[in-house]
Amino acid sequence: MTATDEKPPVTRWSGLSRTADGRPVPSAAERARGNLAGLRLSDRLVGWAAPIAVTLLAFGLRLYHLGTPKRFAFDETYYAKDAWSLLNNGYAQTYLTDVDGDTENKIDDDILAGHVHDVWTGDPSMAVHPEVGKWLIALGEKAFGMDPSGWRVASAVIGALMVLVMCRLLRRMTGSTVLGCIGGLLLMFDGLHFVLSRLALLDIFVAFFILCAVHCLIADRDHFRRRLGRRVLTGSTTEGGEEPMVGWGPVASVLFRPWLVAGGICFGLAVGTKWSAVYPLAVFGLVVWIWSAGARRSFGVRWPVVKSALVDGVPAFFQIVIVGILVYIATWGGWLANAGEYEEHLSSTQYRQYTGEGHCAEDEDSYIATNLDENKKWATADEKDASGIGEAWQSLRSLWYYHQDVYTFHTHFLDCSEHTYESKPSSWLLINRPVGVAVTNDIQPADRELPPDQQDLPRDEDCDAPEGSDCIRQVLLIGTPMIWWGGCIALLFSVVMWIGARDWRYGVAVVGTLSTWLPWMLYDDRPIFYFYAIAILPFIVIALTLSIGTLIGPSRLPSSRRTIGVVISGAFVVLVLVNYAWFWPIWTNGLLTSSEWLDRIWFSRWV
Repeated sequence: MTATDEKPPVTRWSGLSRTADGRPVPSAAERARGNLAGLRLSDRLVGWAAPIAVTLLAFGLRLYHLGTPKRFAFDETYYAKDAWSLLNNGYAQTYLTDVDGDTENKIDDDILAGHVHDVWTGDPSMAVHPEVGKWLIALGEKAFGMDPSGWRVASAVIGALMVLVMCRLLRRMTGSTVLGCIGGLLLMFDGLHFVLSRLALLDIFVAFFILCAVHCLIADRDHFRRRLGRRVLTGSTTEGGEEPMVGWGPVASVLFRPWLVAGGICFGLAVGTKWSAVYPLAVFGLVVWIWSAGARRSFGVRWPVVKSALVDGVPAFFQIVIVGILVYIATWGGWLANAGEYEEHLSSTQYRQYTGEGHCAEDEDSYIATNLDENKKWATADEKDASGIGEAWQSLRSLWYYHQDVYTFHTHFLDCSEHTYESKPSSWLLINRPVGVAVTNDIQPADRELPPDQQDLPRDEDCDAPEGSDCIRQVLLIGTPMIWWGGCIALLFSVVMWIGARDWRYGVAVVGTLSTWLPWMLYDDRPIFYFYAIAILPFIVIALTLSIGTLIGPSRLPSSRRTIGVVISGAFVVLVLVNYAWFWPIWTNGLLTSSEWLDRIWFSRWV
């Protein structure tokens, strides 16, 4: 036996299993320490340069004609205007109905025409979503003005950064820069992500902060195991001053976990954008505990789940949940500073007056008249204004009552509402009902003779529709079918790999999907829209990328398995790219003839 053939000594835990060639499996401590050796400088450079290149490409695509269509598209009419008020007034105010003297135009038209100042009534607006996303939109308006490009640029920046986070997260999970970039490309080429990155809606922001939070928790998982690995006996001696893990294992030295604090901050910002982020916060908080218990078990701690609940779970609760709550409250700073305005004007709203009787009235006025209860108002409304600490406490109580109003709005006020583009969340993964956020119909060729009653139809010199037909421009919120339908298969495979192979990485995809998807089914008796599923998308991409990695295999040596895996995986990525190119016109307000548009509307429910 040569020196190179000698087997390494069996360590404390390595006797539990051996590799196919008879070598002992490294202990948990050795595996954790292996991450401490660090990467070569070239690996680190490539690990950042490639994701940044993908991110810049994503950003460039999202900037393409960002200001078109030149209108408030869908719910931009709420968020872009609330953001402008936050920027100028410190809190969201209601808007005048007219500022240019032409009562035929709506306030949206006045703003688009350049009338962007002195457009508020001075009364606070009953905004039903938190303010983080709107503050981010306001930053774009501050930098580029109150116009479509200004209120959409923040979404473009966040959408591109989300691609970068995805690349780096998957690189961390797989150890492969190539797989990380594949995941980034899949996210970049998804239509739902692409369109939301070009609109001033809130959902791209909540998806971004959830992804960042999960990335932080996974980074903590690695960091926690490395810290444990430094303190575990890996041989029969205590060289290096190490001590074997006995009893509870290290406690004081791992109480503070900075990545958990970062995750708590991100979750606080996510909930501060939309409340739906509460569910992944709760679920991944439990996942952190299970991961911590698994780490202690791998290092020999007995009863790790119970012990970890105390020594890891309690500190993690403070570092994730309590930090998240504090960040969330801080995001309402503008509201709290103007709490008096809300106490005066909104302490008795149609939402808080809800009594549960006759809430399915035909219109809002009937609803209010039926449910009016003038005795229901905030307790702080009639209190004398306090000062100092008392004022802060009074404002926080008012904020709590405001939250009760908003909760009533979401859970009751919309129960009987209907919307053309509403969809059931149970079939979101199959793309059951996309959302048309902007459309211009009946576009005629510039040189076509039209009868007198059609002279007002829009014209376009680039429209080449045949006689008897016309052209159309549309922005459709719809995902790339190859990604979503392929993702359904990948998620099923993830369940098998998580349970069968006990691969924790697939568990991230499954748990993330379920925590961002299933809660919406509790509220499917009110209008819910497909684009809420953007928070699910990152976990579908994780499932797809991990599946591609498993299909290709870990070995870089030529083999039939690797060849087949590369061909199938490459074909899938190419099909995603082709799919993306095919749907490009209906994501970017491109001009299409009616027949060309119908070629892209594969199902009647997509109309």
